[in-house]
Amino acid sequence: MKAKLGLSIKQLIFSFLLLSILLITNIKGAFASTSSIIIDAWSGEVLSSSGADIKRYPASLTKLMTLYITFDALEKGIIKLDDELPVSRNAANRSPSKLGVRAGETISVRTAILALIVKSANDCATVLAEGLGYTEENFAKTMTKVAHELGMKNTTFKNASGLPNRAQKTTARDMALLGAAVYHHFPQYYELFSTKKFEYKGRTYYTHNYVLRDFEGADGMKTGYTNAAGFNIVTSAERNGKRVIAVTMGHNTAKNRDRQIAKMMDKGLTRLAMADHIADSAAESPLRETVIGPNNSWGIQLGAFSNYIKARNYAEEIQESGYSRLADKLIAVEPHQTGSAVVYRSRIIGLNKNDAEKICNSLKKSNKSCIVVAVNATEDENQPSSEDNELILAHKF
Repeated sequence: MKAKLGLSIKQLIFSFLLLSILLITNIKGAFASTSSIIIDAWSGEVLSSSGADIKRYPASLTKLMTLYITFDALEKGIIKLDDELPVSRNAANRSPSKLGVRAGETISVRTAILALIVKSANDCATVLAEGLGYTEENFAKTMTKVAHELGMKNTTFKNASGLPNRAQKTTARDMALLGAAVYHHFPQYYELFSTKKFEYKGRTYYTHNYVLRDFEGADGMKTGYTNAAGFNIVTSAERNGKRVIAVTMGHNTAKNRDRQIAKMMDKGLTRLAMADHIADSAAESPLRETVIGPNNSWGIQLGAFSNYIKARNYAEEIQESGYSRLADKLIAVEPHQTGSAVVYRSRIIGLNKNDAEKICNSLKKSNKSCIVVAVNATEDENQPSSEDNELILAHKF
């Protein structure tokens, strides 16, 4: 009986040790590894990803959503850049990264935005949240609602700054969607992310986003850090008309994070440039064959517009104007160089040739321009694809 009891205790101890080792290994695997994703900003194609759906703490990447909602309020005329917002005691007490605004003072919307981008000021994030949502808690609920409407299904926000909260989680994939939404939905404000310094009360504040300074073509967007989150970044870069949006999260040092994001963007931009080169070479070849679009590899081109938003909005109008065959089709907006200018071609794709011709003829009878186009099978954005291959940008909330 004693021997049996002794053996059971040994087995129990061994099992406990084995379980402890497995738990420690799993914990290390969950928190030590990083999450990354890079996308083609124009098509949404995922160029590479690793652990992109692991839920993580966003830290100050949270401020991107605060800025998204602020830009929307500016566009709708709810607030103006020169409006002065009151600083509450709650906002003034935010730490550790802060501009140092005092309770009872006011600060302009413009300065608050720059403080978020350049200084990652938590106090100014709360000023904007309270100015637009009455309480930061209410504003955080709006942040989460907007996130879900943008397709960020694995994101929950609990405050406007990214200060630690166990329930505030996101993924690299969701952050890439947010980065794309900021870029495409508010192009008039996107250039603010290139700001490297600003002045407030006689003091100059400089950005600590060194990727913006050191990587050719980089023009934003946001870094973030807390002990629990590690070092995070969402950024974008453009070279020769090609743009990528990249996210990496959970790094042990800022240097490792910046090295990783630079490597990702360099590879992504090189890949896009190579794809263009191959396409140009094929187009110039006298031996090329005409590609006949297979079933559902046709589309209608609706026109060319001065910016992405106009092109997409027009396609949405056509899609919602009563053509049932267009209801479940994809909108494809692609930039096209014409001399020194870039125009954006608006297309609805994923049709068979017969339907495309019928719809186009109907549009022409309504005095709307339209041409039928064949979509190369390798570029058909309507073919079923998982979220691992393409991010679909949602409408504005």
